[in-house]
Amino acid sequence: MDKKMLELYSDFLIASTGLTTATALSAMTEHLISHDKVTRFLSKELYSQAEYWKLIKPIVREIEDDEGVICIDDTIEHKPYTDENDIVCYHHDHTSGRSVKGINLLTLFYSGRFSLPLRYEIILKDEKFIDPKSKKEKRRSAKSKNTYFQEMLHAITFSNHIKYHTILGDSWFGSSNTMEYIHHKLHKRFIFAMKSNRLISFSQHAKHRGEFTPISALDTGTDCVMNVWMKGVEIPILLAIRHFTNEDGTFASLYLASNDTALDFTTLCDLYEKRWKIEEYHKSIKQNTSLEKSPTKTVVTQSNHIFSSIYAYVKLELLKFKTSLNHFALKSKIYIKALQVAMLELTALRQSVGLGVNSA
Repeated sequence: MDKKMLELYSDFLIASTGLTTATALSAMTEHLISHDKVTRFLSKELYSQAEYWKLIKPIVREIEDDEGVICIDDTIEHKPYTDENDIVCYHHDHTSGRSVKGINLLTLFYSGRFSLPLRYEIILKDEKFIDPKSKKEKRRSAKSKNTYFQEMLHAITFSNHIKYHTILGDSWFGSSNTMEYIHHKLHKRFIFAMKSNRLISFSQHAKHRGEFTPISALDTGTDCVMNVWMKGVEIPILLAIRHFTNEDGTFASLYLASNDTALDFTTLCDLYEKRWKIEEYHKSIKQNTSLEKSPTKTVVTQSNHIFSSIYAYVKLELLKFKTSLNHFALKSKIYIKALQVAMLELTALRQSVGLGVNSA
């Protein structure tokens, strides 16, 4: 890896407010860095998880903790006008409830006073098939997101030896197989949101008799926790039910499942709240480190741009830690400074050609 180019390109992603093109980066350096050099940096080789780990390992060793919390979630980098390939394709967007064209990015994230993406995967849909209903050719991934998730957990636990205790995720990642894997193989605590149609029994005997109730059928009325047995899961589960009112005034419930049956309601909910950090990360890489602003066209260049954008996030997080300014405040500070320089340049140009307020 050309480390100097990575530092320059990732700084460019933070400073930029428009499209992050090779031409723009070259112009910013007054062509000391050529357009071709930027292109070669993005296209020469595919930057790996091993190289990303080398970059963040010193930071991880400073912040990791035996009681650390990690989160899993994905986001879609929208690419509506980019040609389709193995990573730019249609993905289901659960926030809008429809399929959108883009790149699906899955991240394993350390949530704490210092927040850090530990590992990420770009979902690869390299298998083509004919949809039996529409008769149209579509793409699919050879691996499910839960398989990616388990592989990522295995890597940070047994290869990188990262210290942590609790794993958080929304309902898309709380499969029965994943919960069993975390409990029996990793010996870690998990807290996952559950869909309302998950089936539970109130005793192991009732479970063996096939007596199940959908979570949504529980009429608790108030916030509570209870010990249950879940269909397809061979360990006892602590189920928390949290009621709340949405901004539009509608009533809703959140169902949380954990393998730590000793947790009380408040502690369980407080731990799950730490998952919000990964939502802030998604927002920051899109708005502050130019994730969606690259016109790259190939799998390699698109993947390396994402690598650089995530590394730029790490740099912003370091700046946040040192300055006590959040990512958006840092970006705003850079933007205001750029405007000031632009105004000085404009004033100098007007003066150089004799243009004043009263000039014709």
